[in-house]
Amino acid sequence: MSDLPTPTGPLAGLRVFDLTRVLAGPTCVQMLADLGAEVIKIEKPGSGDDTRGFAPPYLPGSRESAYFAGVNRNKFSVTLDIAQPEGQAIAHRLLAMCDILAENFKAGGLARYGLGYEQVHAAHPGLIYCSITGFGQTGPYAARPGYDSLVQAMGGVMSLTGEPDGMPQKVGVPVADLFAGLYGCIGILAALRHRERTGEGQHIDIGMLDTHVAWLANQGMNYLATGEDPPRLGNQHPNIVPYQVFATADGHVVLSVGNDATFRRFCEAFGLSALLDDARFATNAARVQNRQLVTDTLAPVLRGQPSAWWLERLEALSIGCGPINRLSEVFADPQVQARGMVVEMPHAAAEGGQVRVIANPVRLSATPVDYRIPPPLLGEHTEAMLSRLLGMEAAEVSALREKGVV
Repeated sequence: MSDLPTPTGPLAGLRVFDLTRVLAGPTCVQMLADLGAEVIKIEKPGSGDDTRGFAPPYLPGSRESAYFAGVNRNKFSVTLDIAQPEGQAIAHRLLAMCDILAENFKAGGLARYGLGYEQVHAAHPGLIYCSITGFGQTGPYAARPGYDSLVQAMGGVMSLTGEPDGMPQKVGVPVADLFAGLYGCIGILAALRHRERTGEGQHIDIGMLDTHVAWLANQGMNYLATGEDPPRLGNQHPNIVPYQVFATADGHVVLSVGNDATFRRFCEAFGLSALLDDARFATNAARVQNRQLVTDTLAPVLRGQPSAWWLERLEALSIGCGPINRLSEVFADPQVQARGMVVEMPHAAAEGGQVRVIANPVRLSATPVDYRIPPPLLGEHTEAMLSRLLGMEAAEVSALREKGVV
């Protein structure tokens, strides 16, 4: 352990007891880890985090899941069976040395192991305890399991996504999980500030459905303002027109005209000045009311030239535009590369001894994100962490391993 870099981020010196798995919880904890917190990731002996089995794809040249690698860097993997009394005792010994416990078991699920919030708070009153579940700790759905696609459906975003005459669609990445994880991280940071002032820990209750409703944003407010369910609009914006995908002579581009001055600039540059004298086009409010007319009018114009032609000219006019990139094009994009959004880390099991991971997007000028520990092998740090933190000898750890405790 002594040869591992010392964390240098703003959360250096904090320690997290991590009982999370799959995506929402690990996303929350990886953010803390990237910012310098030391994370003890507790995994079930023999199987570990469910996402270790979410494969293929694997990291090149290995049997390590790419899914797991995406949200588990900067964590020490310690195998521990918390269903056994000896495992629970070890957990409490570790918790006495931790600042934060993060978990995403079903509501109340950890109480059977002596690790529920009330039990932990009584023993460790300064500990911050963050629970991430599908539906939170209260309410009629609290006992239900939560899954990303289920929450996307129940939370409304699927009713807003997709073509007007097509089926409801989920977002192509698990946004319900990801947002829950990020809101959990925000809650933990707020609780840390409270503890600085008072010394008190507290329980952070994150429900995926709650966070999903919270980020309905303008569409949620559109409903609250009108009492009407917003329709699916495909790639169009509910409040701004034109702000959508258009076909070009050889593909598609996104055109984002954010205000009336930009629309005027667009029309004057491309021979459409006559539209500015038409009341149906003159203001954004009018264009929203005449959405289909605007689309039908501009569509043949955009189809008249290839994508590159449009992108060059629209950018020169400071009119919002962009290509629709596949992931191969995203990671080859010069802006993405200039911002260092892919990081290489050493990994003993990966081909060439290196693994590429998606970088943390938070930029801190004085305390930058720290990439110090690659996504761990299952139980990779069990003996080292139990020795360093609890003073266990190798023989004691070996005996626990024979019993299946670690």
